[in-house]
Amino acid sequence: MKKAIKLIIGLIAVALIGLIAGAVWLWSTIEHYEGEPVRIYIPAGSDAEAIRDSLISATGEDFGSSAARLWGLMRSRASMAHGSYVVEQGESSWDVARRLRNGRQNPVKVVINNMRTINDLADRVAARLETTPEAILVAIDSVVGAEEEFAAPETYPAAFMPDSYEFYWTEKPENVVATLLMYRNKFWNDERRAKAKVLGLTPIEVTTLASIVEEESAKREEHGTIARLYLNRLDRDMCLQADPTVKFAIGDFGLRRITNVHLRYDSPFNTYIYKGLPPGPIRIVDKRTIDAVLDAPRHNYLYMCAKEDFSGFHNFAADGATHMANARRYQAVLNRRGIR
Repeated sequence: MKKAIKLIIGLIAVALIGLIAGAVWLWSTIEHYEGEPVRIYIPAGSDAEAIRDSLISATGEDFGSSAARLWGLMRSRASMAHGSYVVEQGESSWDVARRLRNGRQNPVKVVINNMRTINDLADRVAARLETTPEAILVAIDSVVGAEEEFAAPETYPAAFMPDSYEFYWTEKPENVVATLLMYRNKFWNDERRAKAKVLGLTPIEVTTLASIVEEESAKREEHGTIARLYLNRLDRDMCLQADPTVKFAIGDFGLRRITNVHLRYDSPFNTYIYKGLPPGPIRIVDKRTIDAVLDAPRHNYLYMCAKEDFSGFHNFAADGATHMANARRYQAVLNRRGIR
C-alpha cells in the first residue's frame, strides 16, 4: 500500500515537474512585438509554412517564428487563419496565435472618394480587399442590376457614395456591393425623396444632376447656384449644355477647352445635342452635392462661364448677351495663354 502511494506521489511529482518545465518553456517562447503596427495578410489556401512565412515577413524572424510555433501548438486549422490581422506594438505572440486560430480579423478601411466611373470604384475596392476588379464588377451587375430602380448600367454610379467603409479583407464581393448600396439607400430617406419629387426628379436623376454640378465646380459654395441654373434649363426645355458631359462622352476628362468638334460628338451624354439629363451620373457623387441640388436656392440664371481670373469660380447670367460678354473675356484669356 505504501509503495503504491509512493508511486502515485512520484508520478504526480514527475507530472508537476513536466508541467512546470512545459510552462517555463512556453513562457520563454512567447515574444512581444516592439515595432510599429503592421498588417498581416494570409491568403486563401495558405498552409502552415505559408502562414509562418507571412508572420515572419510582416513582424520579423523572432516574433513571427514564435507566433507560428504557438499557433501550431494550438492544433489550429490553416483555413481558419485565412484573413488579415493587425499586430500592435506590445502585443504578444500568444495573443496573435490565438487570433489566427480563431480567425478574428481586423477590418480593412476602404475609402471611396474622387472617382468617376464604376471601373474606378472596382479598382479601388479590389486594391484593398482579397478580390479582383472583375469580381467587383460582376457583383455590381448582379446586386445593383437586380434593383428595379437601376434599370441600366449607366445608372450604376448612383448606387454608391464617397465615404470611408470597413470590411474584412476576405469579404465576398457581393456582400461588399450590397453594403455600399445599403448605405446609399439609407441616405435616400423619405425626406430627401420628397424633396426630389418636388423638383420633378427621381433620386437617380438628382444624383445625375449632382454629378454634373460637381464636375462643373470644385467650389462647394457654388453648387446650389449651379444646380438651380440647370433646373431652370430643364424647366424651360433647354439643352443643359454642360461641358463636363461632353468630356465624359468623349472619355477625355483632361480637356481644358471645348471646341465645336467636341460639341458635335454624338452621344446620349452630350447635353449640347440631347435635351434633358444624360442617362446616368458622370461621376460618383458626394452626398453634400446631392443635398445642394435638393436645396438649390431659387434664381433666374440660365448661363455660366468660368471666371477669367482662373479662380475656379464662375460668372452667372440670366440672358444670352451678358453670358456672351462673360464668355468672350474668358476666351480672350485662354487665347493669351495659348490654351487650346
